Amino acid sequence: MDLEIDGNAALVAASSSGLGKATATALAREGANVVVNGRDEEQLEAAAEDIRAVAEGEVVAQPADLTVAEDVSALVQRTVDEFGGLDHLVTNAGGPPSKPFKETTDEEWYDAYDLLVMSVVRLVRESVDHLEAGDGGSIVHSTSHSVKEAIDGLVLSNSVRMSVIGLEKTLSRELAPDVRVNAVMPGAHKTDRMEYLIQNAVDQGEFEDYDEGYESWTDEIPTGDLGSPEEFGNTIAFLLSERASFINGEAVMIDGGDARSNL
Repeated sequence: MDLEIDGNAALVAASSSGLGKATATALAREGANVVVNGRDEEQLEAAAEDIRAVAEGEVVAQPADLTVAEDVSALVQRTVDEFGGLDHLVTNAGGPPSKPFKETTDEEWYDAYDLLVMSVVRLVRESVDHLEAGDGGSIVHSTSHSVKEAIDGLVLSNSVRMSVIGLEKTLSRELAPDVRVNAVMPGAHKTDRMEYLIQNAVDQGEFEDYDEGYESWTDEIPTGDLGSPEEFGNTIAFLLSERASFINGEAVMIDGGDARSNL
């Protein structure tokens, strides 16, 4: 299916690794011009080179710390300067620390809110005028399966990410019809973040080894394995495109059927 986003300008936040990188790759492969972002400049440039190897569009790397307002502003402006506008925005951020409630400090709560919520607020605030100026902009917020079903040990993600879904639904009405806004809630995928979570559980004595920890994540997934980052990226590319023009204000689970919630 041709998504008809060839030549569109896209900004994918936190895209130097994991699902963010997979998303940027999917968009670039479809011919979109993409700005990728991360804090580690060396890792970011390496990711950009990987994406350029399969890209049909241009790929630009712009370092930014999403918790710093000035960095977010510069990130959006770089996109507009490079490509003459902005058609698609993907908000994304790394996960907060994995901790139980009793061990989580006030500072960690505030840091998680800044990383997961205020980064989204700032990205949208800086982008919205540019998105509205085009022929029809779109936003996808990448959140987590933990929004729908709490994950043991991830009290910060379970609690804080829900704010992004409330913002997404509000924006989907405020910005329509010029800009569509949706969200995705990924479950367990084969990423560095998942490796960290499994290894952390092993280090805390929850599992004897990595293989046991891996199996604990896949046992309850009806499709039988962790998700493919490539397929995840393709899903976001579709949601951003006009092929999904009647999908607005939705929060889509991408978890292989893992969540047991009916809604």
